[in-house]
Amino acid sequence: MKQDTQKHRILILGCSGYLGTAIYKELGPYFRTYGTYRTPSKAFENNQQFFHYNVEEDDVYEILEACKPSIIISSLRGDFHAQTIAHQHIAEYALQFGSKIIFLSSANAFDAYSKYPSYELDKTLSHSIYGHFKIKIENMLLRLPKKQIAILRLPMVFGANCPRVQEIKQASKDKSSVEIFPNLIMNVTLDKKVTQQIHYIINRDKYGVFHLGSTDLVHHDEFIKQIVENLTKGHVQLKHVFTTNEDRYLAVLPKFNKLPKHLQVTSDYVLEEIQK
Repeated sequence: MKQDTQKHRILILGCSGYLGTAIYKELGPYFRTYGTYRTPSKAFENNQQFFHYNVEEDDVYEILEACKPSIIISSLRGDFHAQTIAHQHIAEYALQFGSKIIFLSSANAFDAYSKYPSYELDKTLSHSIYGHFKIKIENMLLRLPKKQIAILRLPMVFGANCPRVQEIKQASKDKSSVEIFPNLIMNVTLDKKVTQQIHYIINRDKYGVFHLGSTDLVHHDEFIKQIVENLTKGHVQLKHVFTTNEDRYLAVLPKFNKLPKHLQVTSDYVLEEIQK
């Protein structure tokens, strides 16, 4: 049975991206759902639910006022400075109108820590520009009333048609190589599991910081080798990239904000789904 579609008006920023599209497909049948797209296309232009939005050029406030969302999901990509300004405007809007913000963050918020996995309450620290940017947005949003914020830290996201899988398939055609990191210990997740988790967080009005990675850890090289074997029968060259001589962790594990068992995921399940 479908939920009450009038309960929420949802705006997905970055809806034409890989994960944004998956989120829209999951939430669209249940809620009044709007999205933004960057690259003009007839499919979006003819749909009243979509707004053209270039984060470097346009003011997000106009879109917020047009669709008056009760929930704003940010899966934006683009210039970091422009994104920072956009999120400032989103935060101001949420504070004024009581909207909830669901921000898709990254395991890279912890990439300065390499000795162990990271949990929800661990202090963020990054050496990368990307990780530093994600932390900046997180800290900005965490100043809002706590029930208005859900920060979802994601590891590498996979799926049958995800960009990483497409690259592997293309490498097989081109007879080119795929990079693997032998010393990297990580966890992973699945696109459609992330969208189900977001749906649950909305329905149950959950808030706070969530680590949405698989419950187990994998070595990057072994995981990618398995995908290559499954999809191409091993017909892809693997390029080993050693960033360190010791194992390093880049994994976000849940400890405090655990979701129900049916919404948890394992690396084996991710591998199975990629093959479908």
